Amino acid sequence: MTSTLMILQIVIAIVITIAILLQKSSSIGLGAYSGSNESLFGAKGAGGFLTKLTFSLALVFIINTLALGYLYNKENRSSVTKLIEKKKASPVPEVPKSASKEAPSAPATPVSGK
Repeated sequence: MTSTLMILQIVIAIVITIAILLQKSSSIGLGAYSGSNESLFGAKGAGGFLTKLTFSLALVFIINTLALGYLYNKENRSSVTKLIEKKKASPVPEVPKSASKEAPSAPATPVSGK
């Protein structure tokens, strides 16, 4: 069932992309290549039809997305974190103990001899 809905989701995504690109905008988009859309869809052109088609496809896309999410969660109740193997923690290396607790002495300053 989920594979059918996934294929439908891809098809709807492609069709909605084409419907959006065919709509006229300030830069005309791909509507310039559609030729005689005005005579096919009436005097107002394809604007109203493409708007309604885009809205309907978007609604179907959202419903399909919700259905896919519901079915996926219904089938897979376990978490991904349960699949990760727990490893034993490696011991933290100890800091070597110094022989003396005194701070190291500063290096001697070189004597300039002229």
